[in-house]
Amino acid sequence: MVSLPEAPATVVVFLCNHCPYVIHIRAHLIHVAQAYMARGVRFIGINANDITQYPADHPKHMPAEGYPFPYLWDADQQVAKAYQAVCTPDFFVFDGDLLGYYYGRFDGSTPGNNVPITGKDLAAALDHLLAGTTPYPDTALPSMGCNIKWR
Repeated sequence: MVSLPEAPATVVVFLCNHCPYVIHIRAHLIHVAQAYMARGVRFIGINANDITQYPADHPKHMPAEGYPFPYLWDADQQVAKAYQAVCTPDFFVFDGDLLGYYYGRFDGSTPGNNVPITGKDLAAALDHLLAGTTPYPDTALPSMGCNIKWR
C-alpha cells in the first residue's frame, strides 16, 4: 500500500494527450492546478487510453504535456475501471481523508462552444472543500470529453 502525505484535498483527473477537450483546457488546468497546489491540494493525472490505437497517448509523450503534477499511465486500465472514469478529462475530488467529495466537469467550456475556459466548477468544489462546507454541489454536472479508449 502506498502512503500519501497529508493534503486537504486530492484531485484525480483522467487525461490523455490527443483529446481535443483536454487540449482545449490544458493551459487553464495547469493554471488552476498551480493555484490550488499552492494551497496544499494534491493533483494526480492519469492516462488510461489504449496506446496501440492511439499512439499519441504513449507514455513517452506524456512529459511534453507540461503538467505541474504527476501524470501517470494506467497501463492495464484497472485504475480507470475502478474509478468508473468514462472520459477525458474526468475529474474526481477527494477530501483530506480521501473520501469522495466531487465528481464532475472542469467548467462548461468545450471546443467550439465559445464558452470561456475558467475551471469554475472544479474551483468551486475545491473552494467549498477547503472552507469545510458540505460537498459541492448536489447538482454537479458530469464531465464532458472523449471516451476513454478501452482495449
